[in-house]
Amino acid sequence: MAETSTVAIVTQGARRDRDPRRAVTANRTDALRLIGRLLLVGFLAGLAIVVIYPILWMVLSSFKTNGEILQNPFGWPSALNADSYGRALDSGVGTYLLNSVIVTAASVVSTTLLSAWAAYGLTRITIPFSRTILFVIVGGLMLAPTVAVIPLVRLLQSWGIYDSYWALIVLYTAFRIPFTTFLIRSYMVDLPVEVDEAAVLDGARNSQIFWRITLPMSAPIITSAVILQILFAWNEYLFALIFVGDDALKTLPVGLATLSSRSVTDFPAVFAGMTIAAVPMIVLFFVCQKYFIRGLADGIGK
Repeated sequence: MAETSTVAIVTQGARRDRDPRRAVTANRTDALRLIGRLLLVGFLAGLAIVVIYPILWMVLSSFKTNGEILQNPFGWPSALNADSYGRALDSGVGTYLLNSVIVTAASVVSTTLLSAWAAYGLTRITIPFSRTILFVIVGGLMLAPTVAVIPLVRLLQSWGIYDSYWALIVLYTAFRIPFTTFLIRSYMVDLPVEVDEAAVLDGARNSQIFWRITLPMSAPIITSAVILQILFAWNEYLFALIFVGDDALKTLPVGLATLSSRSVTDFPAVFAGMTIAAVPMIVLFFVCQKYFIRGLADGIGK
């Protein structure tokens, strides 16, 4: 009887497998999945073309002559002539690049340290009105930079730092602290408190816990915050245009705009300068991509 029942069950299963309606449904499902994958691949390929083509066009244009750019802007250069890069450096792009490096490095260090300290205080130290302080800091995200331009001009002039590196460093730090603090705090909230308690039992002070324990454990989100601050400071245009007038102190975005607004524009030199400005950011993102994505996923996603 047992063998008969087993044979009957197997036979019924085989009949079900040979059911034409189920086979048609399975084929339709497979076809829909294949179509969905093809659409996704096509969308991603189109998105990649939209992102990569302007960069490729910019690089190729830097090897052209003015005549080639004006007559056939989307064509290939007749020869790979790199003289435009020398002309770009002679036109001041080297100075603009150095200014951007100085301002970006200083603002990244100050923003990251101040934001990390603030996040540590809001998550690891019991202070009065901590929630109110957090709301005030996050409220800074709603402050539009353009609204505060005129008061900031008067303020920086009274401090004596208008038209200097310090003007941009202070502004970039002040306007990025709210977001960076919120980002780092979101990560530190979920760090194990037991590690801090064990360090306190061993006689460690808050500063030691911050530098030796909390900050190393927050390395992924610190990396993400640093990359975001670098991208902001490197590409910022409005403050760099308004608060710095000396041509020797201009950063890359303003300097390149100055090159392209002259009466006789050397377009290959402008594209060469744009390429010089873009390469460091592209390299930075590809080198730190893994840590950047991990930090944002662990920070904002929590």
